[in-house]
Amino acid sequence: MAKSNGKPKVEPQPLDTEHELPPAEAESIAVEAQAEELVKLRAERDELYDRLARAQAEFENARRRAAREQEEFRNFAAAGAVKELLPILDSFDRALKAPAAGLEDFRAGLELINRQMHDALAKLGVVPIEAEGQPFDPRFHEAVEMVDTDQAPDHQVLEELQRGYRIKDRLLRPAMVRVARNSKP
Repeated sequence: MAKSNGKPKVEPQPLDTEHELPPAEAESIAVEAQAEELVKLRAERDELYDRLARAQAEFENARRRAAREQEEFRNFAAAGAVKELLPILDSFDRALKAPAAGLEDFRAGLELINRQMHDALAKLGVVPIEAEGQPFDPRFHEAVEMVDTDQAPDHQVLEELQRGYRIKDRLLRPAMVRVARNSKP
């Protein structure tokens, strides 16, 4: 090595043709490398497609769930307000059961208000629970008293003390009832 200007001078080495790869082998190695990269890219693409499909399915499920919850909320949103109106209906029902002596106009007015209130609640999906004369059902009736009698079958509702109500398929308030109990088989 000779120095010129204080820097070592590197002389070019002659080509080593014995160990040099022929051009065809170099191209085949490059093609193999590209094929491997293509396989990797396809695998990555397939994984990303799978993740995208799962994300879309998750989004669709979340959208459906939100729509269902919103529908349930709409169906039962009025339940609290309606529950507050039920004592008013009870008062009207009791007033209508009282004997009216010479108060036909007053009674007609009460009947009109009662009918309007029941119609308005029916539009909201509130329906009364049938109780009197029905077999006792703990899902819809609350037994206040068991009455010993031979006049009715065992576990039949004798009297409705307070009307029960449902909104759509949901129980708002059970009916408070007196239930028959007899010793007949």
